[in-house]
Amino acid sequence: MLAAKPIKLSANQFDHFYKGGNKIGKLRNGPGGPMRPEEWLGSTTTRFGAATQGLTVLEDETTLRESVLTNPESWLGKAHVARYGPSIELLVKLLDPDQRLPVHFHPKRNFAKQHLGVPHGKTEAWIILEAPKDAWVGIGFESNMTMQNVKNMVENEDSSALVESLNKRKVKAGEGILVPAGIPHAIAAGIFILELQEPTDFSILLEWEGFAVDGVKDGHLNLGFDVALQALELSALSKDNVEKLIVNTQNESSLMTSMLPVQADPYFRSHLLRPKNASLEFPPGFCILLAMQGKGIISTEKQGNFEINNGDAFIIPFESGSWSISGEIEILLSRPPAPDAPMSSL
Repeated sequence: MLAAKPIKLSANQFDHFYKGGNKIGKLRNGPGGPMRPEEWLGSTTTRFGAATQGLTVLEDETTLRESVLTNPESWLGKAHVARYGPSIELLVKLLDPDQRLPVHFHPKRNFAKQHLGVPHGKTEAWIILEAPKDAWVGIGFESNMTMQNVKNMVENEDSSALVESLNKRKVKAGEGILVPAGIPHAIAAGIFILELQEPTDFSILLEWEGFAVDGVKDGHLNLGFDVALQALELSALSKDNVEKLIVNTQNESSLMTSMLPVQADPYFRSHLLRPKNASLEFPPGFCILLAMQGKGIISTEKQGNFEINNGDAFIIPFESGSWSISGEIEILLSRPPAPDAPMSSL
């Protein structure tokens, strides 16, 4: 079993039910598409129903999950383990859909505890890396819904009605969007996203026409739609409340910029790092770095220095001590919630 140390991540794409993956392949020197629209970075989470698919494999062919469970304080720190246990508390993905994602949603924590036997739901957030002109996402119902109305659309496989039921919001590169569990959503084709989420793979489909999945059989987490739809937020999400979930960083030039609204703090943290001629310093703590452009140096207090270049992804464990990043580089830093983060209300 490898000791906790900074690790440069190899590609971790796999086949999915929707098309995409070539942008990921180009950035990460991975396999690309046509049906590999996701890469899971530093993952201790498996695909729903799978034994190992999705897990990050280390150099000695053990998994990151095994290593974290064996040495949780080395990876995560004593304060993190005291608050959250031996869980890294997040899953980081690249999403690269070549077709619109179906309207779907994810369960909240209380529903997941009751019906799925796990402490995490799936609140998530999207960092928009690239977006074609007029790209949009759908977030929340535009009007209040009844359960019967939703069931009718699902049973009739009425994709157009489901898409039309959502708030549509145009998006651009540089925006960060929090998507609380329970809220229905969809993503238009061609948007390249870094996603942070709770460490589960729980999705409930409301439509599946044109996708390589049998929604009747596999769209409800093996709960049946009557139970699964109880996790859906039926109330309308106002335009103002949609905007409260979004951060726009397009005009930001800070060395370190938060990519998400404060409501994300109980779940995860995301920052854009642009050290330029400075050195950005951080206290010990588990994190995942993805270099979007340029090249730089990761300097750790206890485990030396590491080159990081465009497209590289690294895990830095707590055991590395304090660390810094320098160079002409842009990095997206993903971290679990702080040990003293506020409690989740979801």
